[in-house]
Amino acid sequence: MASPTESDAHAGRDIVGAVVKACRLLEHFDTSHPVWTLNDLTTASRMNKTTVHRLMTTMIHAGWVDRTPEGSYRIAMPVFEIGSSALTQLDIRGAAASYMREIANTFGDTAYLMVPAGEGAVCIDRLEGSNSLVVAGISIGSVLPYHAAAGPISMLAHSAEIRDQWLTGSLPAYTPETVTESSALMSHLEQIRTQGYAVSRSDYLAGVAAVGAPILGRRGAVVAAISVGGRIEAFEGVALQRKIDTIVAAAAALSRVAAALPATS
Repeated sequence: MASPTESDAHAGRDIVGAVVKACRLLEHFDTSHPVWTLNDLTTASRMNKTTVHRLMTTMIHAGWVDRTPEGSYRIAMPVFEIGSSALTQLDIRGAAASYMREIANTFGDTAYLMVPAGEGAVCIDRLEGSNSLVVAGISIGSVLPYHAAAGPISMLAHSAEIRDQWLTGSLPAYTPETVTESSALMSHLEQIRTQGYAVSRSDYLAGVAAVGAPILGRRGAVVAAISVGGRIEAFEGVALQRKIDTIVAAAAALSRVAAALPATS
């Protein structure tokens, strides 16, 4: 194990000083002081005036900062959008925690919480139950395709925006059960929208089944999806219906929470 000195030295090599300074400048903007002139920001930050000017000009070019008509600086909308999105995810994760514990404890399977992103459905939380199956390759931070697995495909079915972005070309098949043909997939998505949940069986990982339902926010926007996954033989008959009922009820409750959160778009 590296000593603190070695660790700090390694971190120092990875740190970009200009980015740190830019972050320090952004920290000066708050509700009590939302607008800064160049001179005032230079004084408050104790940085060189030329450095402050160059950093703020760079952030204006990146879209993070705006200039007022008087030439002062203020935070641009993308910062608020990112902050709102992060707050929504954190709040949904906290609200979903008790439901995920109940799902994992009741069924012994793994509960998942996923949120939509441009590259796919991102797993932001998971809780394993008592069953021995550990679903390899799906952990916190994993990105799943929208057209496979119950949680992601439930979001795809309920979001026209995601469909417009995702269904633009040929889709990869992860197993022989992955639905990729356009008309069959559209029919499958329509069924999911009608029933309000998705059931997947070996369409992403062989031998793994799952039940997922979307969490909807304001104006029906897809905020997240909650799902349960495990051995395919445990998703049959009465056991399957119990999981469907539990996931649908959890998604409905969390949708009420999501509808009360700040809009992300």
